[in-house]
Amino acid sequence: MAFSINDFDLGRFVAATLAEDLGPDGRDVTSLSVIPEDARFTGVMDARHDIVVAGLPIAEAFFRALDADCTVELLVGEGEAVRGGTDILSVSGKARALLTAERSALNTVQHLSGIASLTRLYVDAIAGTGAVLLDTRKTIPGLRLLEKYATRMGGAKNHRMGLWDAAMIKDNHVAVAGDIGEAVRRAVAAGIAQIIVEVDHVEQIEPALAAGATHLLLDNMGPATLRGAVTLVGGRVPCEASGGVTLETIRAIAESGVDYVSVGRITQSAPAADIGLDFKAA
Repeated sequence: MAFSINDFDLGRFVAATLAEDLGPDGRDVTSLSVIPEDARFTGVMDARHDIVVAGLPIAEAFFRALDADCTVELLVGEGEAVRGGTDILSVSGKARALLTAERSALNTVQHLSGIASLTRLYVDAIAGTGAVLLDTRKTIPGLRLLEKYATRMGGAKNHRMGLWDAAMIKDNHVAVAGDIGEAVRRAVAAGIAQIIVEVDHVEQIEPALAAGATHLLLDNMGPATLRGAVTLVGGRVPCEASGGVTLETIRAIAESGVDYVSVGRITQSAPAADIGLDFKAA
């Protein structure tokens, strides 16, 4: 298996997740008491409704962590859209090990595929507009790298991995600095290369640009206001629409001429995909 995400330690994630499930004694008491030590299982993971798949290599890592000699076949590719009823992974090996790894593997694929699937709906909704879907920092603590991986599998572009890779000046920063121009000037003086500025009103655009903003986040503006803002900016910096974006509204927002639309709900509110994993004796 060749799988990596920048700055993500897969082995550490797998070990920590299994340790959480196995407790202080490192035991799956049900499998140890019910399943014979030499029993072998084969299993198939399948999509129970239409989904975009994400996380199968991580599921493989869970199984291999407990049975290094198990056989795992990934039946579809990461980011692939599949119909309900499609088999997406098969595994065979020691029954106890596979049962112990089952929930961790399944939870991960369900969660990441849910994010990828919802993301794809938003991406499809703005197809042809020229706008690009961005994700946000609205992720479950500790799972950001995985969740942002899933949005990529769904077709979104990662935006701001954390507080360290770009400045984002929002209303609370402006309130302390005194005004939007002063907040931006302080970021410029600090030598920050990428300065994203949230603007709630069109009147804030020129002061932000004059002070050195490199990217504008047009927050909670309707399509008509967004069109006016994009015209005012005139291509000087990228424009991103954000705030309350839904599947019903994103098309009109994207058609306003913005470069990007960011949607927090693709990570914050994505339901888990319905994926099953059934075993039988080998």
